[in-house]
Amino acid sequence: MVGTRMTTTIPTRIEVAAGLPAASLIQLIWLASPALPVGGFSYSEALEAAVDRAGVTTETAAADWLADQLHIALARSDLAVAAQAIQAWRNADLARIETLNTWVLQTRETSELRLQTTQMGRSLALWMRNHDLLQDQVSWFADKDPTYPVAFALAASQTQAPVRDCLIAFAFGWAENMMQAALKAVPLGQSSGQRILARLAADIPAAVDQAMALNDDDRQAFSPMLAILSAQHETQYSRLFRS
Repeated sequence: MVGTRMTTTIPTRIEVAAGLPAASLIQLIWLASPALPVGGFSYSEALEAAVDRAGVTTETAAADWLADQLHIALARSDLAVAAQAIQAWRNADLARIETLNTWVLQTRETSELRLQTTQMGRSLALWMRNHDLLQDQVSWFADKDPTYPVAFALAASQTQAPVRDCLIAFAFGWAENMMQAALKAVPLGQSSGQRILARLAADIPAAVDQAMALNDDDRQAFSPMLAILSAQHETQYSRLFRS
């Protein structure tokens, strides 16, 4: 009503919920960032082949494909490995780290997927070495093929973040890279990409909870269509991505 004064009550004290220490939060954001020099942008994880051969040619199809990959592939394998590896690094259990790293290598069904995890693992280990982080632990990788989930777990283990928060950072970094791959391969516009990312972000907490509930007997890497498309991508004509 004209002439009525509207007033706003300003709280004199703001309650701030306890959360991660700033340094740990920043470290997780950094590890999830596309700017982290590990080369994730150069891989599509068979999405490019899915565009060519499996009808992933629309925003909806790309969103469905990536959501399925998050729940069926990533949550059951790499996220589950990372959860267990974070605890192993914090406990200095190198025998457990060896077992987990070997499992990842053995479950990569094509040369492209194996190259991706080892190249990104080595790059992340080099990044830690260049930043004088965890030098004793990084040296464990010297005569091995470090896989990305295990290397990420090492970087995340130095933070004070709970394992669940570390996995959310891992999954969001994956989602952002895959969304960018969809923009180039389908191709899609930026608004479509943001809608895909929003869907994946909404699904990530459930995928992380699923991963954390898995033990060694439940963990798996059974995605036959993904493996077939990855193998086909190795000889696909005119590729943008390395996988």
